[in-house]
Amino acid sequence: MLNLSAVHKSRGVGGQRYSLVIPALRLQVGEQLAIVGPSGCGKSTLLDLLALVLAPDQVELFDFNNVDIAGLWRTDQQSALADLRSRYLGYVLQTGGLLGFLDVRSNIALSRQLLGMKDDGSVARLAEQLEIVDQLAKKPVTLSVGQRQRVSCARALAHGPQLLLADEPTAALDPLSAGRVMQALLTQARENAACCVIATHDEPLARASGLSVRRISCRRDADGGVTATLGEVC
Repeated sequence: MLNLSAVHKSRGVGGQRYSLVIPALRLQVGEQLAIVGPSGCGKSTLLDLLALVLAPDQVELFDFNNVDIAGLWRTDQQSALADLRSRYLGYVLQTGGLLGFLDVRSNIALSRQLLGMKDDGSVARLAEQLEIVDQLAKKPVTLSVGQRQRVSCARALAHGPQLLLADEPTAALDPLSAGRVMQALLTQARENAACCVIATHDEPLARASGLSVRRISCRRDADGGVTATLGEVC
């Protein structure tokens, strides 16, 4: 479903340059992968590339469901990219990204409403499975960090995405809550047959959750800049 080769993204110049290199990344339907590494190594940049919100600077191959993503970026086809994002991608942001003026139910249902999808019970089902049924009428500001993360997970899953991306979904949680949120997210992704890529600094949790693991490693270059490279499954 996803096939990348020789993808590069850089920011800044000289000693302020940061470059991310993805030599190859191939994901099958239903595959679950963790991208691990310390803060600032490029995990979020990688997810933004996969989410089609950040254009690569260089690319040999970037294919999603047999769509030439590299070609869409080269020809600036923003509408086509936006359509792919809304229909086939779900993104759990590190900050949650919930809309404060909407209650929990409306936040979860937002992705379906934007696509004109009817209420098929998905919102209620996800709320029950993620243990947030009693929070549906509340505003995000009244929720705990863990509850907001669960709502964000439910919203990302509500429209049945083929690719689910999650940026540090457990970073602000205690170990017990982190494990529960991770398992809830992965269980729902499996039930939806969604391919899942999770960026996390917590490699032990990723492995305990049954995720394949690929690390991002960094090196300081001669110009003082930094190059980060996605490694193989380890």
